[in-house]
Amino acid sequence: MHQPKRLQYATPHRHTGRGGNRRVSGSPLLSILFFPAAVLYHELLLRAFDRDTSFFSPALIRTVLFSIAAGLVIFLILDLLPWRRAARTAGTVLLAAGMVILCVERGCRSMFGVYYGLTFMGGMAGDVVGNFASTIWDVILSIIPFILLSLVPLIAYRFLRFSVVYDEGQPGAVRIMLAVLLVICQLAGFLMSSLGGAKNYYTYEFSANTSIPQFGLVTSLRLELEYAVFGTPEAPLPVIDPGALESGSADPSADPSAPDSDAPETNTPKEYGYNVLDIDFDALAAGAADDTVKALHQYFGGLTPSQENEYTGMFEGKNLILITAEAFSPYCISEELTPTLYKLTHEGFVFNNYYQPNWTQSTSGGEFAVMTGLIPNWFGSQTAFTASATKDMPISLAKQFSQLGYNVPAWHNNVYTYYNRDKTHPNLGYDYQGIGNGLVLATDQWPNSDLEMMQSTVDSYVSDYVENGTPFHAYYMTVSGHCNYNWAGNAMCKKHRAEAEAAYPNASETVQAYIACNLELEAAMTYLVDQLEEAGIADDTLIVLTADHYPYQMAAGEVDYYNELRGVTDTERDTSRFRNTLIMWSAAIEEPIEVDTPCSSIDIVPTICNLFGLDYDSRLYSGRDIFATNYDPSQASTCMPLVIFANTGFGNSWITAAGTYEASTGIFTPNEGITVNDSYVSTVSRLVQAKYTYAKQIIQQDYYQILENGGVDF
Repeated sequence: MHQPKRLQYATPHRHTGRGGNRRVSGSPLLSILFFPAAVLYHELLLRAFDRDTSFFSPALIRTVLFSIAAGLVIFLILDLLPWRRAARTAGTVLLAAGMVILCVERGCRSMFGVYYGLTFMGGMAGDVVGNFASTIWDVILSIIPFILLSLVPLIAYRFLRFSVVYDEGQPGAVRIMLAVLLVICQLAGFLMSSLGGAKNYYTYEFSANTSIPQFGLVTSLRLELEYAVFGTPEAPLPVIDPGALESGSADPSADPSAPDSDAPETNTPKEYGYNVLDIDFDALAAGAADDTVKALHQYFGGLTPSQENEYTGMFEGKNLILITAEAFSPYCISEELTPTLYKLTHEGFVFNNYYQPNWTQSTSGGEFAVMTGLIPNWFGSQTAFTASATKDMPISLAKQFSQLGYNVPAWHNNVYTYYNRDKTHPNLGYDYQGIGNGLVLATDQWPNSDLEMMQSTVDSYVSDYVENGTPFHAYYMTVSGHCNYNWAGNAMCKKHRAEAEAAYPNASETVQAYIACNLELEAAMTYLVDQLEEAGIADDTLIVLTADHYPYQMAAGEVDYYNELRGVTDTERDTSRFRNTLIMWSAAIEEPIEVDTPCSSIDIVPTICNLFGLDYDSRLYSGRDIFATNYDPSQASTCMPLVIFANTGFGNSWITAAGTYEASTGIFTPNEGITVNDSYVSTVSRLVQAKYTYAKQIIQQDYYQILENGGVDF
């Protein structure tokens, strides 16, 4: 009879010496130090390659503490496993996974200018791989030195694994001491993070982009998981007393619904009304069962609305074409090379102080600001636009214009599902098409042609207007200006290479390629304007165009080519980096109208509402009508011009009619001839925080739906 085979169990790995004596392999000290050192090495590597992060700062101490704690967790888990072969394999898997995540984050920073959460990257992975394959390879090639350096711990572990994962494991007393050290490091890091100046990034303002520079990658992954399971901590709701803003002494106990004493100002004719709807915020607040909703009612009820002005209703009943141009900047424009873009930026309204901030959400954040007039917040790992897709958005331009009988088509010349546009844009009220659900282009290439998008779509709404008198509001999101900027993998760069090289023979390839791909936008805008003029409706149509973000990929490598393009030296810490241009052009504007008011992308929607004479409530947007004048430049108020920049780890920079505050330096520079009181900076900073917080709550609480349920008629 055959005897049943006995199961064979692994035994600790031992070596046989020359004399036949068996000795246990390993190094107790190396075993303890390896994983904390490996985690810390990866964290410091990521930090060292990020030139927008100050390497030596309090954040470095937090990162070191959390890295030691995380490394000790890994060590103790592996040391406690009774199966040593499995423990060594687990160590390899953990190091490899950590290296991959590290390199992906570095790639995101290089390609998109931000760090992303794993959940967000997981949701976008299919679209990115399917649509940006050539770009991804360019990014990988650009970070090869980083990738090679990131391999060091894994390679070292391959040769040292029998010493690192000690055969017999550590004595119980050593394990206890290391567990105590783990707790001490974790607790110290926690106290520095949750009780210090970085508390908001650790809690209610958490996002991978702010958390990684402040606490390290491993801690950011932990927080992302924790908040995904238990929810992100709620931000405290700021109380803003508009009546106290001028003196800069806002009283937190004051009633936010009190009348705002800072408006109206005498510099605006009294016959102008205000852009408000009939909303009784006091009654809504009194009837609110939820404290957060009550605070929302009180906040918006306490704001001063923008006042109507000489431009109110200037384009009433006319057509609107709104365009968000991928990675657009004014520095690719010249009278000789881009005559149409030059015309559009130098005629019509000419905005001399316009900005498109980096909202840390790449195109999605910039497009959200342009299309909604709201500040883009992160909702866990969701962008603001994605979070809004399930919320009521009744004051979007598409819904307001459709109520007036307008056609409201929208197009994007990339895959229609990218950034969830198949959900977000219809939710705003647009008849949306992209590649794969109705938009057909003449060629299939990367990136696709803006000109072909215009050629495929313009006639549909222009002819309906000419033949049937149906007005239109058309929206476009372009893609021809997308990175990477080189001759190898970018079809638009290659298409216009000769023109760019001839015009800028001494520029780098990156600068030449960036200009080249924007020549496709020039061709698209030339076609659009020509079609409007040929149809005889150029004076019946307002074209509005701005960027989703500046071309940050130009600044992702070792050389900041964006500085070369502009002839300026700055970084993303500086507000000047985000200066851009806003096109508002119509043939009906006979002479250029210079606008010096500080403004940004969140101001576009309320400004358009005013220009078209729409019935809207200016208090319900984060931005304001750029042309409203009911403010005093030297005083803080809830209706003053206010350009807000995203908090990327230094606080929020901002610009008002009084001057510029740079958060990275803590310095406020007043404009010439302007004097402000001592509390002006702190007052405006509180207002900025309030705008951020309540913009998030609008989406989170589905506030517009609450207003509709309360009887507000949009």
